Amino acid sequence: MEIVLTVEEKRAIAALKRVAKIWPPSLWLFSASGNLCVMRNGPDGDSVMCSNGGVDQDYKVDKIDIPNDGGDW
Repeated sequence: MEIVLTVEEKRAIAALKRVAKIWPPSLWLFSASGNLCVMRNGPDGDSVMCSNGGVDQDYKVDKIDIPNDGGDW
């Protein structure tokens, strides 16, 4: 299947690629129930997890309203 993108869609993708080039290693993105969360790494430089295996919400610094899904293929 060939997907034809609009000019607006192409610009949005290009903007995300530009952001990826300047993204600091101290931050990462986490998809939580459709919320794209900006997370800070812990003191050791890794993602901070809770004892139950979930992501520690105390390290959430912002939310970006872009529809997303954290599922795998």
